[in-house]
Amino acid sequence: MPAVETVRGPVDVADLGRTLMHEHVFVVSAEYAANGAWWDEEERVADAVARLRELRDLGVTTIADPTVWGLGRYVPRIQRIAEQVPGLNIIVATGLYTYNDVPFPYLHRGPGALLDMPDPMVGDFVRDLTEGIGDTGVKAAFLKCAVDAPGLTPGVERVLRAVAAAHRETGAPITVHTHSPSEAGRPVLDLLRAEGVDLTRVVVGHAGDSNDLDYLAALADTGAILGMDRFGLDVLNPTPDRVATIAALCERGYADRMVLSHDASCFIDWFGPDPENVRKLAPNWHYRHISDDVLPALRAAGVTDAQIDQMLVGNPRRYFSAR
Repeated sequence: MPAVETVRGPVDVADLGRTLMHEHVFVVSAEYAANGAWWDEEERVADAVARLRELRDLGVTTIADPTVWGLGRYVPRIQRIAEQVPGLNIIVATGLYTYNDVPFPYLHRGPGALLDMPDPMVGDFVRDLTEGIGDTGVKAAFLKCAVDAPGLTPGVERVLRAVAAAHRETGAPITVHTHSPSEAGRPVLDLLRAEGVDLTRVVVGHAGDSNDLDYLAALADTGAILGMDRFGLDVLNPTPDRVATIAALCERGYADRMVLSHDASCFIDWFGPDPENVRKLAPNWHYRHISDDVLPALRAAGVTDAQIDQMLVGNPRRYFSAR
C-alpha cells in the first residue's frame, strides 16, 4: 500500500484506521495571539494533548488537519503535540484560506499582477508537498482552499486555480471549504474539472451543511467526495438533520462518497479568547460528538457498520492512496 505523510513521517495508508477528515488542532491568528495577553502557549498545548488523547482513546487513529495560510498554520506547535499523542496520526495541508482576496505577499506577484509571472502560490504549495513546510521536515499531504458566500471572486478563483496546478504537478488530493446555502460546490467542481483535476481526489468540504439530496447527489455523481464534516455545529444544521441526510444518501448508494468529521478544534479564536464562548454557541462541537452520539444515531437510522467503516476508513484511505 502507498504511504501518506503525517506530522511524524510517512504512514502506510492501510494503517490510517478510523479517520476524521476535517479537524483543526488550532485556528489562531498569529498576530492576534502574539499581541494579546491571553495566549498561554503551554496551557494551550497541554489542553490540545489531553483532547487528542481522548479522541485517540475513542478509537480514532488519524485526523486530517486542513489548517493552512489564513487559518494560522504553525507546524512546530503541532509537532510538539503529536509527539505527546502516540497512536494518533495528524495529516497536515498546504494551500490558502480566503473568501475574497489573496494576501499581500501574493497580490502583486502572479499572472496579470504588477510583477507579471507564473503564480508563486503554485511553487509554494508544491514545495510544502514535496520538500516540507518551512524547516520542519513535515510534508503536507493534501491541498486546501475555500469558496464561501462571496463566490468565485478574482482572488478566490486565483487560489483555486493554483491549487489545481499543484494537484496536477504532484497528484495531491484537494479539500475545498464550500458554502452549501449558495451551492458553491457546483462552480468549484466545474472549475476544477476544467483545470484537469481528478474529481475523485476532491472533498467538497461542508457539503453536510445541506440537506438537499438532489444537490448532494449531483456533487457525488461527479465522483467527488462529500465532506459531511461539521457535526456539532447545530447552528448551521442540527445533528438529527445531518444524520437523516447521510442515512438517505447511504440508502441511495453513496456511502463510498462521504467522509465524516466535526470541523472542530482544540481552540479557535474566531469567537474571542474565552473558550467558553464556543461551548455556549455550540455545546456539541467537539471531537467526541461523532463517536459518542452520531455513530449510534446513524446506526439507529439504518446505516450499517460496513457503511460507517466505508466513510471512516475506506474512503479516507482511497483519498490518500490514489495518484
